[in-house]
Amino acid sequence: MSVPKVPPEETPEVEGSTASAHQERPDGGPWEHPRAILALIVLGALMVAAFFAVRLIGW
Repeated sequence: MSVPKVPPEETPEVEGSTASAHQERPDGGPWEHPRAILALIVLGALMVAAFFAVRLIGW
């Protein structure tokens, strides 16, 4: 047992990795931000609902 054990929360050291670095993919634009798209849809639905609610009230 000459090699010390690595605790589970730590990554062991790498010896001679042959993997090349990968290229970062570009940002996909608005399609990678579904919360922003969902917020716009909800806002539009609330505006339409408010329009009809105001029409029903009689403004």
